[in-house]
Amino acid sequence: MTKPLYTAEATVTGGRAQGHGVTSDGILDLQLRQPKELGGNGDGTNPEQLFAIGYAACFSTVLSMLGRRESLEAGDAAVSSKVMLIPNANGTFKLGVELDIALPSIEDPVQATNLVRSAHQVCPYSNATRGNIDVALVVNGTTI
Repeated sequence: MTKPLYTAEATVTGGRAQGHGVTSDGILDLQLRQPKELGGNGDGTNPEQLFAIGYAACFSTVLSMLGRRESLEAGDAAVSSKVMLIPNANGTFKLGVELDIALPSIEDPVQATNLVRSAHQVCPYSNATRGNIDVALVVNGTTI
């Protein structure tokens, strides 16, 4: 394995239903709970929420970076992510993702779509999920 530039470390005890998670630096310290939709009381954070925030943050950063390279203003991008827990027929679950990207400074739909498609090829989260889960992309209100 190539030497990493950064390594995040976290420890979870108790799992997703009644767990506790903390990063090695102590900055992120939270209670893990089942969402109401899965029978929990929803009074904590769940892994899908954490994944949604991570994916949206990463994708937004890549959009800004690629936008600068292409002389496009993408620093005002807003990335909303939905991470869905989807039941399989055999009783297991899979994930699905929808990224809804608003690029208010890019009015040309072709430029906006091309930038998002490029970001989807570069983003580490997109690369990690490609071929593993379905990821839908919506750009300025249009599914691509």
